[in-house]
Amino acid sequence: MVSSTPRVSHAPTSHRAVSIVTVLRRRPVAALAAGAFLLLSAVHLIAHLARAEQVANVTQWFVMPLLALVVWTATGAPRGSVAAPTAASAATSAAAPAAGPRGRSRLVRWTLVALGFSWLGDSAPDLSSGHASFLTMVGFFLLAQVAYVAAFWPSRGSSVLRRPVLLVPYALALVALVVLCAPHAGALLVPVMVYGLCLTLMAVLSTGVNRVAGIGGAIFLVSDALIALGAFVPGFEVPGPLSSGFWVMITYLAGQALLAVGILRRDAAEAGES
Repeated sequence: MVSSTPRVSHAPTSHRAVSIVTVLRRRPVAALAAGAFLLLSAVHLIAHLARAEQVANVTQWFVMPLLALVVWTATGAPRGSVAAPTAASAATSAAAPAAGPRGRSRLVRWTLVALGFSWLGDSAPDLSSGHASFLTMVGFFLLAQVAYVAAFWPSRGSSVLRRPVLLVPYALALVALVVLCAPHAGALLVPVMVYGLCLTLMAVLSTGVNRVAGIGGAIFLVSDALIALGAFVPGFEVPGPLSSGFWVMITYLAGQALLAVGILRRDAAEAGES
């Protein structure tokens, strides 16, 4: 018996690039949220440079909610996007129900989940200390990586998974991180390895969204690698006058922001915006 269900193809799909400026210009609230995110990120980084720890802690609680607000308000049907009915559309509507405003895509919904868990990873560890604080951070960011993997999975056919040579840098980064951290990780080795695998998979799959998202995923990988090295390699510090904490946060904020930009561009392209 032959099934009549059509075969689903995972071949790469091309999408016309859409400028993030174009996306934000049509949605003033999203543009304001993006400006607030950039401003607060700058304040947070300056606080790191000034070693104003309390300001750095407080500002870190709010950067991901602002980025999530950007993604939320920049997606779905923009205000005023419903076209006036024509004679042809009026006649057609008698035979078929009218389509409502475009809802948020699967990619966007999972991205919002990932940003929510990222916010918890930024804020919840402040409620505890020591190993409990670190494991709380790792746990919530693990859930964030899983959400990103779910968001990017449908685009895997366009990612470096199809080009094994390009997978080598990601594999080498993961192996090097485990080798450096394992001797001092102790009982935390298994959760750290699981997190490293999910983080690397997220970075790999982000390349299937578009180039901007792929760069964001790679930078996010660098940020979390710096956290792991600082936690498990005695005496590790990023060379130079700036603290490791500053480099962790600038790569984290840049990585998350570029992921969001890439996702918004992909979502707008799939929606046919120009």
